[in-house]
Amino acid sequence: ICGDMGDAPKVRLSTKKLLKGHINKVNSVHYSGDNRHAVTGSLDGKLIIWDTWTGNKIQVIPLRSSWVMSVAFAQSGNYVACGGMDNMCTVYDVNNRDSTGAAKIVRELLGYEGFLSSCRFLDDKTILTGSGDMKICIWDLEAGKKTIDIDQAHAGDVVSMSLSPDNNTFVTGSVDRTCKLWDLRDNTCKQIFFGHQADVNSVCYHPNGFAFATGSEDKTSRMYDIRSDQQVALYEPPNKTSGFTSCGLSFSGRFVLCGSDDHSVHIWDTMKNQHNGCLAGHENRITSLSVSTNGMAVTTCSWDQYVRVWG
Repeated sequence: ICGDMGDAPKVRLSTKKLLKGHINKVNSVHYSGDNRHAVTGSLDGKLIIWDTWTGNKIQVIPLRSSWVMSVAFAQSGNYVACGGMDNMCTVYDVNNRDSTGAAKIVRELLGYEGFLSSCRFLDDKTILTGSGDMKICIWDLEAGKKTIDIDQAHAGDVVSMSLSPDNNTFVTGSVDRTCKLWDLRDNTCKQIFFGHQADVNSVCYHPNGFAFATGSEDKTSRMYDIRSDQQVALYEPPNKTSGFTSCGLSFSGRFVLCGSDDHSVHIWDTMKNQHNGCLAGHENRITSLSVSTNGMAVTTCSWDQYVRVWG
């Protein structure tokens, strides 16, 4: 169907801002709903909230544990969450400070038997988490209680999750090499997607809500179509040397972006299944990427201690 389409121009993104502030590996980044602010978490034991337009630090939040693996920004911009090898999810109110002047801890969500690999806010009062104990949990932040606890959600660590545009479903990726689609209205697994030969490190919903992209340790990215319940595309880099840690989709869904162990972000044209170029600049593994909701920028973070805003 897409064979007659013209080739998309090469994606020409350059580093608009180089965000310096972390002094150890940066493991995770996530945009706020305002397309301007982003939060990063690093093994230096800090969360930093950045103004990605100016490059300024808005807030530095010291963590009780430096082993942060995942961060999340509420779409409202009011809260950030993080977790990792401390086996819990900590939620901070960015508009309120404690006696030390740091963002106030709203909740420390405990009870995990494995590391916290992923977290996403459904709204200001609800958060979804995935963890190394194969669980998916939904928490009521006002009550500080789990409302949903899905045990054995995968046959291995739950590594990544992505919410659908309508917030009714979410997709998870796991070290069990599968992706699963879950319905938040009845908290059940609706579909299982196979194909990857190694850990699925990242999943990202397509903006149309009918597909999702993945990034895997097997050195491929894939596109799965939800309605036809199958893989519809396989994306491989020209030199298949490194696994993918993270993935994102452009505003239209035309381009898939994958952060790699080879220090670059690979881009493919999803209509043509063609490799469309790379974003080069980081000097170590790219651990995480986040595309702003308006599609105007992508922010990446790396083991090189830097955060880059591309546009």
